[in-house]
Amino acid sequence: MSPSGLTALTRLESPGRQPGGQPGQRPGRSARWRPPGGGRMWAAAWVLVLVWSVGSWLAEDGPLVNTRGWPMFVDFFAAALTPDLSADFLARIAEATLTTLSFAVLGTLLAVAVGLVVGVLISETWWTDGSPSRGQAVVHRATRPKARRAGWLVTRLGLALPRGIHEAVWALLLLSVLGRDPLVGVLAIAIPFGAITAKVYAEIIDESARGPFEALRASGVRRGTALLYAVAPVALPDLASYAFYRFECAVRSAVILGMVGAGGLGFELVLSFSGSRHGEVWTLIFTMVVLGAVVDRWGSGLRRAGGRWRTGGTVLITAALAIAALVHLGPDLSRVFTARTAGLFAGLVDDLLPPALPDGGWSRLLEDSLETLQMSLVAGSIAGVAAVGVAFVAARSGGAGVGPARRLAGTAARWLLLFTRSLPPPVWALLALFLFLPGPLPGALALAAYNFGILGRLCAEVVENLDRRSHDHLIAAGSPPLSAFAYGIVPQAGGRFLSYGLYRWEVAMRETVVVGVVGAGGLGRLLEDQRVAFDYGGMSGTILSLVVLSAVVDLISTAVRRSLR
Repeated sequence: MSPSGLTALTRLESPGRQPGGQPGQRPGRSARWRPPGGGRMWAAAWVLVLVWSVGSWLAEDGPLVNTRGWPMFVDFFAAALTPDLSADFLARIAEATLTTLSFAVLGTLLAVAVGLVVGVLISETWWTDGSPSRGQAVVHRATRPKARRAGWLVTRLGLALPRGIHEAVWALLLLSVLGRDPLVGVLAIAIPFGAITAKVYAEIIDESARGPFEALRASGVRRGTALLYAVAPVALPDLASYAFYRFECAVRSAVILGMVGAGGLGFELVLSFSGSRHGEVWTLIFTMVVLGAVVDRWGSGLRRAGGRWRTGGTVLITAALAIAALVHLGPDLSRVFTARTAGLFAGLVDDLLPPALPDGGWSRLLEDSLETLQMSLVAGSIAGVAAVGVAFVAARSGGAGVGPARRLAGTAARWLLLFTRSLPPPVWALLALFLFLPGPLPGALALAAYNFGILGRLCAEVVENLDRRSHDHLIAAGSPPLSAFAYGIVPQAGGRFLSYGLYRWEVAMRETVVVGVVGAGGLGRLLEDQRVAFDYGGMSGTILSLVVLSAVVDLISTAVRRSLR
């Protein structure tokens, strides 16, 4: 990936927190407070909580290992050699693949449209007061009226709820209003992804050079016009790069939505798994891996040549995909605005409010919340350590001295990462439940496998873009390879690896919902029990708990980054 594309991803993976400071903070400002011990304190806390989490699971009464599942596990992987290639099933797969892609394409386009509009409206650049002169720009920002500051905070906080709820939960809620309508898959992706995209786009806008913007504002140009001519040309490459990254995420999310009833590849997976038709399952898995490889290669090709986008071809392909998706899904927007839909929506809101405690009260909610936090922490830790170890092998080396063995190992590592991230977390959870009894451990392992694939790819791209001159100089000076690696490579890559790992921890927190749905523990399991019992008040209370947990993880991640700068 080019530096431009990597920068755009980094603004998500370390949401707006560049080395210069917090979102909207200009480079050069230092954190106001740093905890004593810095990294050592956080590392000690991480190890203690990790040991406590795993230890508490191992100390529970009853067995953890599902001894009856081992033969089924072996049979399942043996079926990989004999996938179902019958004409009827392949036709169903083609139809399901088109449905999944249609959800991803239309959901991403809608999310990007929302992100562009809302991202501008929640950016600090938009809320900057007045039209300061060149010499008074800093003073104006420091003395911004309280009303504008309050407006910025309100618009920013307004995205916390849609961003904090997983797209699978949105799908479940939308299914109760729209039924099995294709709009469910599109909107379930567009709502949370639109909020996430808006947040990232706002940070990209705020981190763009403000000099031209302020110069135009000082000359009396309107705010929107100044943004269009001064900020948009600078931010466009990163905005476009991040949009395609969202599309890659949307393809994986569309599979998950199918597993909760929206249709597509995920729906076919559930049918094949429930019928123990392992040959069909492997056909679906191979389809998802190939689909992931095509999307990944397309994205890599678009980000080559120093970050220059092949704009014409990209626009044409995107337009063709959007038209094909509309034709295939045939969404009827008029259904959204009918009296029946309005009545169902009002009824859903009435059922969801006010939030209620689950059976068992606060003790059950706190216990499951703690289990969810443990699952995300263990999953993020396993995925992070494994990803860093594989990243240096998976990174593409352009040097002429790379031997065949090194190339073969790199290709194998990249395919391993592609395989693990192509399968959604519920699939990994179902596989883990062959080996372990339902609980937090199989859920954590499933999330670890999935996030390992994503983290490994991102970390490999970091390695590919490293400046190796320091490392090469140390080698030329006679330093041992290990010392050259420790002093020439680790300082450059360590901070980016940590940012990626912390963000994936935040994402893993949201994804505990989808592994809990298949019985892997935590708040996700509680949410599924409440859905089956039509306990909508309890569902809203559980969802609210997930949003609060996500906010807590976000605050911890911010504190860790701040203390290590």
